[in-house]
This record gives sequence, structure tokens and C-alpha cells, in this order.
Amino acid sequence: MTNNELLEGRIEEWRQHLLKRRAIRSADVEELEDHLRAQVEALRESGLDEDEAFLVGVKRLGDLDSVSSEFAREYSGRLWKQLVVSPGDGGSSFAARRDTAAAVGLAIAAAAALKIPELSGLRILGRDADAPFYAINLSLFVLPFLACFFALKRGLPRNGWLLLALPFIAAALIANLPPFEPEGHTLVLTAIHLPVALWLATGFAYAGGLWRSHERRMNFVRFSGEWFIYYTLIALGGGILAAFAIFIFEAIGLDAEPLIVRWIIPCGAAGTVVIGAWLVENKQSVIENMAPVLTMLFTPLFAALLLVFVAAMVWTGNAIDVGREVLIGFDLLLVLVLGLLLYAISARDSQDPPGRFDRLRLLLVLCALLVDLLALWAMVRRTTEFGFSPNKTAALGLNLLLLVNLGWSAVLYARFLAKRAPFERLERWQTAYLPAYAVWAWIVAALFPVIFGYR
Repeated sequence: MTNNELLEGRIEEWRQHLLKRRAIRSADVEELEDHLRAQVEALRESGLDEDEAFLVGVKRLGDLDSVSSEFAREYSGRLWKQLVVSPGDGGSSFAARRDTAAAVGLAIAAAAALKIPELSGLRILGRDADAPFYAINLSLFVLPFLACFFALKRGLPRNGWLLLALPFIAAALIANLPPFEPEGHTLVLTAIHLPVALWLATGFAYAGGLWRSHERRMNFVRFSGEWFIYYTLIALGGGILAAFAIFIFEAIGLDAEPLIVRWIIPCGAAGTVVIGAWLVENKQSVIENMAPVLTMLFTPLFAALLLVFVAAMVWTGNAIDVGREVLIGFDLLLVLVLGLLLYAISARDSQDPPGRFDRLRLLLVLCALLVDLLALWAMVRRTTEFGFSPNKTAALGLNLLLLVNLGWSAVLYARFLAKRAPFERLERWQTAYLPAYAVWAWIVAALFPVIFGYR
């Protein structure tokens, strides 16, 4: 590799690192890159080699955190404008218009797919007899369209489309062929785990078919957190809008509730899955500013919650009751803690040195690990006494998966804080472990109904 190629590689690394800084747009980075190249060229002419010129040039530009803070102060209004104004650089390009049209079209298709079963007499709301069908098929009405959006946006090759279709076809067969009991435990487990499996399958489209790439898996983790934020905000706004719509029409003697509840809310909820993804892709810089704030806010709150819970268990001497609702609640809590950890890792600059919030995140992981062990002990004790059931077995398997993930995450985080390992090892551990959750979700959704006789 020539000296010029090495220099270009260093500048590209510097550029990618700077792009991660908050409140700095790509246009700003290009301006700074021009200054850097001018500095490097002048230094090379004065007799320095490429490495020396690059290092001195970067030093003269200033500390990246200071540069980021300066831009944030000078362009603070930009953060709000980006929520509603498209970026000027290429925002009106053909690719941007194509992505917008695809998102709107696929959102409408998802909403229509949700209502198509009503042509055969099924009702998404209002009849208990139809609830099992919608519960187990809900992700199949929506996630294929989200996967198509990313496949189109990333230019997925033809064989990639085939690989993408396979899990959705398998999910449709798993959901609709077995003779589930209408209120059976295995039906509920399949309804819970199929969306997880298909969401991770959607990650294949998000990564453009390059699912083995650590960076693209981490990008998908980051996208998932950002999408959840947008979806929640849209859902809150939509709920308020629907409530006011019902209210104002009642004032003139019209009952808008059936139309809004049966049509607008379900169709809006389905279409927003795709629209939320489009917003994340187009307004990414705003969320990059929100992500560190959210993780810094909720990490200490969840750590305090788990610490108080463990202290209460010790003080009262009460063991965890492993009823069905309690199992689901504890699994959701631990998954939420893991999701918070993943989102915090994805939002953190891997080049930054260990800080106080890293120690706080390690405390959160250790608390979650302790709660997981307590829950596992209660489940094993109950299982040995009353035998295996679909719910207890699924919860036991998930808790074991979480135990392995949280345990090794604690080790890697502790080694990072002790400056014995780079932060990238923790990142790679999390992305490498993602397929384990997909495998377990498929096992629960496809095999548990057979093992437990569809009860």
C-alpha cells in the first residue's frame, strides 16, 4: 500500500469518527476535511511525512469534542429544524423522492393487508373469536412491508430477496397450519416469539444482505432503538388526535368512534411501522442527539429500581412468585434492561475512554444479572416441583440466554473499565449474540407447539 493510500485511509477514519459527533452535518465534515487536507499538504511540503503531517493537521483542527460543542452552540436551531425540514444536501434528489414514495406506498399496503381478512368476516377488534388469528398473524401483516422497504433502499440482490422471503413464508406456515387451541399457552408463545424472529429477519434486509458484518448488525441495533422512539412519539400523538377527533364530532351529534377505532387507529398503527423507519433513515442526526440523553436518563433509574427490588427481597425474605404473569413481567424487564444496554452501547463512541456512566452501566448489568439468577432459581425450584410447562420452559430458556449475555457483558465491561480490553469487544459480543435470540424465537414458535401438544 502506497503512502498516499495510507493517508487516504487515515483521513477516511478521521471523517467517519467526526461524522459520529453530534450536531455536525456531512457538509460541516466536508468543510473540516478541506481544511485538514490543506494543512496536511502544507506540512508535507515543509518536509514532514504523511503520518506526521496527518497527526499535526488533526491536532491543529482542535479536539473533536470541542469542535462538536462549538457547532452545537452555533447551530442549536438546526436540531429542531431537522425534525420537519429535509436536509438541503440531496434532500430533493431522485433517491430521496423514491424512498419517500416507497415508504408511503408500503405503509398503505401494510394498512390494507391488516384489513383484508375482514373481507372473509374476521374482525380485528370487537370479537373474541377472531383475536387468536390476529394475535398470531399480526407481524405477518406489517413486517414484510418493512423488510421490502429496506430491501429496496439497500438494493438487495435477487438471491437476497429469496433468502429474505424464506423466514416470512415459514412464519406464515407456523402461524396458520398447526391446530392451536384458541386460548392455549403455545398459541400465546408463538404470537410473542414470531415478531421477534421476523424483526431479526428484517435486519437481514436492513444490512443489505451482509448480516455477518459486525458494523451492520450494530447499526440495526441502533435503528431498532431509534425506530421505537419515533413509533412511540407518533403513537402518542395519534392517540391524542383520535381522542380529540371523537370529542369534536360528538359536539355536533356525530359518532366518529367506530370509524376511528375500527379503521383509522389499526391502519395507522400498521402504516407507522414503515413510516417510522423512513423517519429514522431521514432524520438520523436528531435521534443521535437524543440517544445519549435517553440512555443517561434511564440507566440510573433502572439500576436504582433493580437495587431496591433486591434489597426488598432480602429485607422481607419473600421469594419470587413464578406465576405466568410474573414470568412474562420479569422477562420483559430483563429484555428491556438488555435493550437499554444495547442502545447505550450503540450510541457510545467506542474511542472514548471509560467514564462514570460506563461504571453506572456496569452496575445496571450486575443488578440485572443478580435478578436473573434469582428468577432462575425460583423457576428451577418450581419446575422440579410441578414439572415443565410451555410458559415456564420458554421463560427458563430465555433467562438462560440472558444469563449468558449479561454475564459475559459484565466481564467485558469490567475489563474495559480496567483498561484491559477495548470497547469494541463488548460491541462485537453483543452483535455476535443476536442470532442466539433469533434461534430461540424460532424454536419456541415452531417446536414448542409440537412438543407440548398445541395446548
